[in-house]
Amino acid sequence: MNVQVRAKDLTLNDNTKAHIESAIDAFSKFSLDITSVNVNVIAEKKGVLVEFDIHVAHAKPVVISQKDDNLDAAIDLAIDRASKALRRLHDQAVAHGHKSIKDLEVAE
Repeated sequence: MNVQVRAKDLTLNDNTKAHIESAIDAFSKFSLDITSVNVNVIAEKKGVLVEFDIHVAHAKPVVISQKDDNLDAAIDLAIDRASKALRRLHDQAVAHGHKSIKDLEVAE
């Protein structure tokens, strides 16, 4: 998985980067084939914009944008929303009942 964390017009300290990267590592629990994650943190006139761009193989990319006055609050809200979106994507894949060809019984 390719991970990029970018900050525009502000600097991220090591704790904030580690928090983002640990959250991205936690996304693997959804058993999706995540190919890349791009995180953009942008300072605006009033607050901060955090954007997660998550590319999943064989699915549309998941894009989460969260704006807040506080940097940590914006990151936490964006992580929660991304987790919810990935959980729903995982549930869709599981709920369709796709079976592998190995699971099919042979009719005689």
